[in-house]
Amino acid sequence: MRFSVVIPLYNKAPFIELTLDCLFRQSHTDFEAIVIDDGSKDGGAQLIEARYADPRLRVIRQANAGVSAARNRGIAEATGSWVAFLDADDCWHPEYLTCLKRLIEGHPEVDMVAAKLRFIPDSPAWSPLPWAIYDPGEAAELITDLPGRWMQGIPFSTSAVCVRLERLRQMQPCFSPGESNGEDLDLWFRLGEQTPIAWMPQELMAYRAAAAGSLTSQHKALAEPPYIARMEARAHSGQLSRSASRAALKFVADQRVTLARTAYMRGEHRAAWRWLMKSGGHRFTRRWYVSLVMMAVLPSSAMRRWESWRVARATRGQAIV
Repeated sequence: MRFSVVIPLYNKAPFIELTLDCLFRQSHTDFEAIVIDDGSKDGGAQLIEARYADPRLRVIRQANAGVSAARNRGIAEATGSWVAFLDADDCWHPEYLTCLKRLIEGHPEVDMVAAKLRFIPDSPAWSPLPWAIYDPGEAAELITDLPGRWMQGIPFSTSAVCVRLERLRQMQPCFSPGESNGEDLDLWFRLGEQTPIAWMPQELMAYRAAAAGSLTSQHKALAEPPYIARMEARAHSGQLSRSASRAALKFVADQRVTLARTAYMRGEHRAAWRWLMKSGGHRFTRRWYVSLVMMAVLPSSAMRRWESWRVARATRGQAIV
């Protein structure tokens, strides 16, 4: 089984060597690595070409067009039967592709597979080591309701996703051109509406949290990602089953509650109340009521402290709304 590994590169020269080193240590060796240099200005592409001579590696340059265009270009260039996405500042467990191969062979009915991610705060000495011991006997989870599963906790990120190339080519452009906030989630949710997802609950991908210049760290302005409105439109269009529509609308409402909380913690109280009221017909959930009460009685500073405590508990597996 051959994988095409698509790596968008934009000003990630300090990180790309570690990412590629992890890639070339994979126990499954039948893959091609396609680096799409999206107009980088820090010499990352030249660094790759000077250091690596592996025939499986291709560097393709294009004028800066954004991460969506870079990933779409990588898909267009792919020759493997499955496309695995890897961001230029993330790393894979040495058994990652082997795990994906087993998932695919064990679930031939799916067009998307994924694995659990591990968050590691960025630092000058950042390293994914030590990796957890990979257990090939651990059972996979078959996700048929991705919005519902996502609200239980983020199961994966872009660098822990692999999709059948044939399916992707049917959906091109897969990533919405010009978007860099939620453009990946947009594709995962659309895929989840069409195919079950086989997910391995082992931490086989290391995510560099808040890396300098990372796409996530750039989203300073508080705005609803465009994919949310598109998901809401699909839910109302009649294209989805009744259960899938309900799940999508509940997810949309939950994301707007998150926007309300974030706005309130920033001191943007009017915007916070607008987001809370916009959460729609699924607003009357426990999380909605908790947010309503906190926004009514707590100052922003107290809510920020509560959120820090909640996130710390959540990372230890103790879910709190």
